[in-house]
Amino acid sequence: FTVTSSSTTSAHSVASVIVAVVEGRGLARGEVGMASIDLKNPEVILSQFADNTTYAKVITKLKILTPLEIIMSNTACDAGSTTKLFSLITEHFKNVTFTTVQRKYFNETKGLEYIEQLCASEFGTILMEVQSKYYCLAAAAALLKYVEFIQNSVYAPKSLKVRFQGSEKTAMIDSSSAQNLELVINNRDSRNGHTLFGVLNYTKTPGGSRRLRSNILEPLADAETINTRLDCVQELLQDEELFFGLQAVISKFLDTDQLLSVLVQIPKQDTVKTAESKITNLIYLKHTLELVEPLKAALRNCNTALLKAYYNSLDDTRFGIILEKITTVINDDTRYTKGCLSMRTQKCYAVKPNISEFLDIARRTYTEIVDDIAGMITQLAEKYNLPMRTSFSSARGFFIQMNIDPSTLPNGQLPPEFTKITKMKNTYSFTSPDLIKMNERCQESLREIYHMTYLIVCKLLNEIYEHIHCLYKLSDIVSMLDMLLAFAHACTLSDYVRPEFTDTLAIKQGWHPILEKIAVEKPVSNNTYLTEGNNFVIITGPNMSGKSTYLRQIALCQIMAQIGSYVPAEYSSFRIAEQIFTRIGMDDDIETNASTFMKEMKEITYIIQNANDKSLIIIDELGRGTSAEEGIGICYAVCEYLLNLKAFTLFATHFLELCHIDALYPNVENYHFEVQHVRSSAGNKEKIAYTYTLSKGYTEEKNYGLKAAEVSSLPSSVILDAKEITNHIAKQILHRQKSTPEMMKQRAIYHLAVRLVQTARNSRLDPDSLRIYLRGLKRKYEESCPAAGENDEQQ
Repeated sequence: FTVTSSSTTSAHSVASVIVAVVEGRGLARGEVGMASIDLKNPEVILSQFADNTTYAKVITKLKILTPLEIIMSNTACDAGSTTKLFSLITEHFKNVTFTTVQRKYFNETKGLEYIEQLCASEFGTILMEVQSKYYCLAAAAALLKYVEFIQNSVYAPKSLKVRFQGSEKTAMIDSSSAQNLELVINNRDSRNGHTLFGVLNYTKTPGGSRRLRSNILEPLADAETINTRLDCVQELLQDEELFFGLQAVISKFLDTDQLLSVLVQIPKQDTVKTAESKITNLIYLKHTLELVEPLKAALRNCNTALLKAYYNSLDDTRFGIILEKITTVINDDTRYTKGCLSMRTQKCYAVKPNISEFLDIARRTYTEIVDDIAGMITQLAEKYNLPMRTSFSSARGFFIQMNIDPSTLPNGQLPPEFTKITKMKNTYSFTSPDLIKMNERCQESLREIYHMTYLIVCKLLNEIYEHIHCLYKLSDIVSMLDMLLAFAHACTLSDYVRPEFTDTLAIKQGWHPILEKIAVEKPVSNNTYLTEGNNFVIITGPNMSGKSTYLRQIALCQIMAQIGSYVPAEYSSFRIAEQIFTRIGMDDDIETNASTFMKEMKEITYIIQNANDKSLIIIDELGRGTSAEEGIGICYAVCEYLLNLKAFTLFATHFLELCHIDALYPNVENYHFEVQHVRSSAGNKEKIAYTYTLSKGYTEEKNYGLKAAEVSSLPSSVILDAKEITNHIAKQILHRQKSTPEMMKQRAIYHLAVRLVQTARNSRLDPDSLRIYLRGLKRKYEESCPAAGENDEQQ
């Protein structure tokens, strides 16, 4: 088990998280406790929360963790009496291993004991937090017992980081929204990097990339934290030296989390493999600690609060203490290298001479054997007059290689004493019985060296454990800096802007960040404006005019702003969303036997049950899978429900009847995507040119479905027929009523009031500009209801 350097593995290629889930019984049903540990990162995360009957929070949390294995108590899974939570989890995580353990292992007292025993002293405050949270303690007990059992090792006392994570302070994005918005996985091709994660992932370390992923799936919901991050990104953008200096140091870090994880596990049996991996990890630890000084040097002159705090955290004497302890035993020039033979040599000579006499003797023996092997191969080369050279691979040990044209060999054959011959093009690899014996002696002496080195390393590690907490801090700092550098890097490649946080969602000329990466030319940018008084936008426009892209773009910008990244726009202001919901896409799901319509209904039910005043809701078409009247009815009813919330909602639809809801509700705004009609040079056919620009009001386009059909290769007779029938039906339907003057007046008053309230709250204008702005408002108000203007003057 070794730590890989960041370039070779993708960040979340392999799941390695184990989660224990337990739910209260009887009256406490719905109270859920979770404990999870990543086998590559020695941090236990506990959470406990009350969830409703849909268990949305549990499923969302699990989706973010992407577990390798889920542990539940056998009482939840007994045939005949499975709990709803169990059946929901199994339905959502079909490819995850399920393990049931007896309920007695979910024991909260044991859980508390475990945590007292294993939690590093710096994280001691966790005990206060979780003392009365029985469910997460019970989950922790089962989890730690199980992990120690499967890993065949125990965790060193006082060496783990344990934290409690409630469900506040972060915004919730349910798993289907994460999928719709392609946050971390591309829907067409999961290996493709065209996702929000792909657009921002310029991280250099596995820790940074994991951190970015979990931030995208759970953005922050606290303006202060977000702004401290944005300040950092701003400083990195303004100070080029700092940016490149930091990037150079950060990219040298290995996977610190994984390193820690191996260090704090004490194997139950000592084998050669465990010995070797401990020695390797000590070398990695030395490599990591030697980077602390360069990292401090890079941060020395920074100004932002967060970067200063990181600089001060690195000013921790413990880094020096650990490094000093290591250098008393380990050679100064022992370091992480690429290549298995060089790494083997590093491990062999890691410990300084004169610390253990036996070790020095064993090493001398090893050197002699290696020299003998080289000598033997030189002799063979002379004997047969062939260009042989010594090679090494971790699987075969030492073997002989040569490049030679087969036709120059006598009879095209190698001499008979050589065995295990493989040939690649003109390169032969082979060995001889003597060499095999020498390799065995070599391995034997290596085993001795490793064993003695291991004893010295273990003694050293036991002295280090008490200082281990500073490494958690380091790992945290490195992954955070890595993510912030990635944000700054993404900004330099596109013109992003720093977002503000107010009570308004206003984006000036924003564009879709992922589309920008795919498209040849920059996508058309559009404005967005929602306030408490205009919190509901209905968007219409023909097929392919850009509605879905626009809706997704707003959600993506919102998420980017809330993780502390800059946003693709000329100016942007956001209201912090506590939840982001989307209802996009038109897929049937054969597996769960849900038709398109049922799936829509399930998604919209979920939104209605969970949305609150601080949500951002995005609905792309609703009620399409049923007849038009019912579809309109459902849309109308859903709109009316959502209109009572202060949530920001954007609703794209093809039902133009829906646009008339603005006559009843003043907080509705209609927008549409414009298209232009271009006559082709032949003069008989009209073509549609998409402008992808958003304009006020609803679309004037009539029968654009027919126009889209014309472009496709439907037979012209069918299209003519369709046109005729459409006209016939349209004549039968009576014209809709227009708004009365009274309604228009009420609407104008409402808009005026909303603007005034907003000005009072957010205005930064000086008195003169404010006067001009207010006059403008008055003029606008009078224009929108001329009758109202006359009445006022009479009074």
